[in-house]
Amino acid sequence: MSLKKFTGDFEINASKKMLYPYISTASGLSQWFADDVNINEDKEYNFIYDDEDHPAVMAGHRVNQYVKFEFPEEGEEDDPAYIEIHLDENELTQSMYMKIVDYSDFEDEQEQYEVWEGLINNLKEIVGG
Repeated sequence: MSLKKFTGDFEINASKKMLYPYISTASGLSQWFADDVNINEDKEYNFIYDDEDHPAVMAGHRVNQYVKFEFPEEGEEDDPAYIEIHLDENELTQSMYMKIVDYSDFEDEQEQYEVWEGLINNLKEIVGG
């Protein structure tokens, strides 16, 4: 499996403090990103969509700034798929952007953009942004 990096920026009208719980907690992520998200006692996440489990670990985070989830596959621990979500504010316009870095095995970059655009639109509906 060959992994590729997708990067996209999406404007969203909400504050970092409002958005951070939606990108960093199981309950927040399950509202817009996956069908369900669970965390076990070892702080391992399980993203469930299309009735499939996708185990992940939070590999990095900074409160109100970003999160990174790695999806390690057996035999690919050296180069795991990951998703980073950054909350960036444009200082001049006061606009908020979610920068998505998706390192995975997607086929078509335009299709990947449309998937993320749909997910971000789900989040916008929830936060009113």
